[in-house]
Amino acid sequence: METNKHGAASRWTILGLLALGVLISFIDRTSISSALADHNFVREFALSSVDRGWINAAFFWSYGLFQIPMGVVADRYGVKWPYAICFAAWCLATAAMGAVTALSALVIMRLIIGATEAIVIPASYRWIRNNFDESQNGLAVGLLAMGNKFGPAIGAPVGAWLIVNYSWNVMFVATGIVGLLWLVPWLGLVRNDFPNKEQLATARRKASSVTFTSILSSPVVWGGMITNFCYGYFTFYCMSWMPAYLVEQRGLSLAKSGLYTFFSFAGIAIVAAIAGWAADRVIASGRNAVTVRKAFIIAGFIGGCTVLLGAYADTLEMALFWNVLSLSLLGLATANNLALSRLTLIPKQAIGAVTGVQQVATSLAGGVAASLSGWLLHISGSYDLPMMVIFVFLIIGAVATAVLFRPEWAPKVTEPTAPANAPAEGARKSAA
Repeated sequence: METNKHGAASRWTILGLLALGVLISFIDRTSISSALADHNFVREFALSSVDRGWINAAFFWSYGLFQIPMGVVADRYGVKWPYAICFAAWCLATAAMGAVTALSALVIMRLIIGATEAIVIPASYRWIRNNFDESQNGLAVGLLAMGNKFGPAIGAPVGAWLIVNYSWNVMFVATGIVGLLWLVPWLGLVRNDFPNKEQLATARRKASSVTFTSILSSPVVWGGMITNFCYGYFTFYCMSWMPAYLVEQRGLSLAKSGLYTFFSFAGIAIVAAIAGWAADRVIASGRNAVTVRKAFIIAGFIGGCTVLLGAYADTLEMALFWNVLSLSLLGLATANNLALSRLTLIPKQAIGAVTGVQQVATSLAGGVAASLSGWLLHISGSYDLPMMVIFVFLIIGAVATAVLFRPEWAPKVTEPTAPANAPAEGARKSAA
């Protein structure tokens, strides 16, 4: 057996812990957005709009670079200890940002956070695939996705409150140190995936049965990269630039901008979980899983296009309404896109590697959204042009979903070669 499966109650408890881990990771990675909307922070480092874009983007470059290596680590060495070590490292780096005095040191800390947080998504999907089946994947992924949406939803107002009442230094230290408490239940509840050498060797052989050539030649994998990029471009724009947009173009205070950022990300988190559960129920009734999830994904991308209505709204109230609604509607795609592109259509033994490959596109979306939006804002003097680019990517995501997600285009599996002294699988079962 590849992993030690947990009991039903324990599975959902650990899934909740994984979602909380994702939430903490997103608080730590997006806390910088509140600082970048703070005049004292901007003045401290003498930042231009382009500088702010590059600081936001630094995280995503190292995050993307380490996605595939971390995916391979999750496939071959399990989830518990790689996740724990990386978790501690990024929390400490976040806290250290409160003590930096130079722009270069700030960028270095962001690079470290990006590299160590790269373990989160490949490890989480690996664990879900080993402990849930297709009729539960949508809800499981939806609940996990609530973590990466409530992270910025909670992080924005909390970060803004800490900055307003204390300072940006305190905000970084507090969010980094408090996050370390998560390690206590994680180390106590989660079993080691591969507790002995034989299971470790078996996992390595199975992981090698799906080659990178097969992965990179699969239209399904490329479809997932495109949809994850397009989806990520919108969400990372909101994480990186929404507080500044609400303050600078719509005239809200920093505290109120954090509140409306919360509403937007809370909306997408709730819709993501409900949509994942709804798709699961339709699939359980006998409908084709690929067709059902594709329908939800396309609906989500089209719904997200209403962001343009917010960009050109004449009143503050309508702008806020469409901002919240557009990101919430994108939640129809969240869990179903992730379940389809990383679980349903992907061989079990390659979940970590494929997720790592697709996360490269996601992290690239974060880097491009942060830096390109800053440049577009600089040349146009308005946030309308950055939002138009979001609209274009959402349309591309809907088209890619319709065309590329086909079961026959999934990565191919070859039989792994067992060591010469290892008994055949059938012989081991007979002996047992």
